[in-house]
Amino acid sequence: MSTTFPGWTSLFSGANAARALALAGGVALQAINIYIATTILPSVVADIGGLDYYAWNTTLFVVASIVASALSARFLRRSGPRGAYVVAAALFGLGTLICAAAPSMPVMLAGRLVQGFGGGLLFALSYAMIRLIFDEALWPRAMALVSGMWGIATLVGPAVGGIFAEFDAWRAAFWSLIPVTALFALLAAIVLPRRGATDAAPQPLPLAQLVLLTLAVLAVSAGSVPSGLAWNVAGVAAAAMLTGLLVWVETGARQRLLPRRSFVVTTPLGALYATMSLLAVAVTSTEIFVPLFLQVLHGQSPLLAGYLAALMAAGWTVGSIMSSGADARRVGRAILAAPALALLGMATLALLIPTPSGGEWAALGPICVALFCVGFGVGLGWPHLLTRVLRTAPRDEQDLASASITLVQLFASALGASVAGMVANIAGLTEPGGIAGTAGAARWLFAGFALTPLLGLLTAARIARQIGRR
Repeated sequence: MSTTFPGWTSLFSGANAARALALAGGVALQAINIYIATTILPSVVADIGGLDYYAWNTTLFVVASIVASALSARFLRRSGPRGAYVVAAALFGLGTLICAAAPSMPVMLAGRLVQGFGGGLLFALSYAMIRLIFDEALWPRAMALVSGMWGIATLVGPAVGGIFAEFDAWRAAFWSLIPVTALFALLAAIVLPRRGATDAAPQPLPLAQLVLLTLAVLAVSAGSVPSGLAWNVAGVAAAAMLTGLLVWVETGARQRLLPRRSFVVTTPLGALYATMSLLAVAVTSTEIFVPLFLQVLHGQSPLLAGYLAALMAAGWTVGSIMSSGADARRVGRAILAAPALALLGMATLALLIPTPSGGEWAALGPICVALFCVGFGVGLGWPHLLTRVLRTAPRDEQDLASASITLVQLFASALGASVAGMVANIAGLTEPGGIAGTAGAARWLFAGFALTPLLGLLTAARIARQIGRR
């Protein structure tokens, strides 16, 4: 018997439309800001100095975002949907204001820390509130809309940042985000409910896990700085040890970051988190290097290389939107197709990108298709993986499950980026460098990280079997 799911018109009509816009706007603010900041950061350093702290702009932002995601469930329980969203937007706006007015790099770093915390809350709350303000039948559509904002941000953010950087007006790039943030905060204050179905007694914070999580992310971020192979390996090893200790503490703790048995891959939740993490690593670990590979090996300009790299994010958005209306019979196939298509795309990129070309479209065309294929595959399964996390988690841990979506994605992405940097360095990106070194790095990077969707096939198959038995 087939189940009919509501279409997009149900999400974009009546009160649902304004609520969907508010949640999507929160993620869009966080995502667009990331790409704007990355684009204008060279101009910032040229103006106020602080080159030695260049990487810390990203490090502090990521750490704050992940910690905020871990705290979002308790924040939502305490303040309710409306209050939590408005406070998160206010923190994001305050951080943006500090960045816009920063006279020196230390002040800029303080602004990025506040901005990252507010943005991380917006990101996590946008996912967490889906189950509170929409009917369950609309969850896949809402998940697709919210996650699809990253694809849009990939197209908009670099262009906006590039324009401000071109006119030597990097401060205006931050200033421009403030009225937009205020607009979405006002919208949220009007359309989101004051309280949700999450009104429960406050629980103590899992302080030990938060400390270990923060240290692990800092180790990952430090390991991704290209200061030499020994430093890369030490950072990744420290992060792995801290993550292992985090899992051990979390497993026996009364107050947890994730729902029960989340780290056991043979459980339904464990298989979902493992699949999400492997797919996120596959995209993040390679996407950050694609613009460099296209410039060095295929003669593309920085602007065009950046937009060609965005095909992966665009594919993710298209796949999410197309798959969000899948009925119960097709959900398992969509989840299984996600790592299969990602594996096909990664294997193709491992063959094509390392071979230098003059930038002819005969060479670039198949690369573009493969980039889109990776993102499209992940997008096909993503809304259903997130929705099943909410449906599978124990009833008394729904808040943790909602917050875990962002927490797992951000942490897996940070870890994947760090390991990717280490692999690229080992494979010759910096030594010997040049075309030969870059080609070697591309070959090993795509071939090595093709293992993540390959492993994802195993965990996705487990999920598909569980769906088939229902």
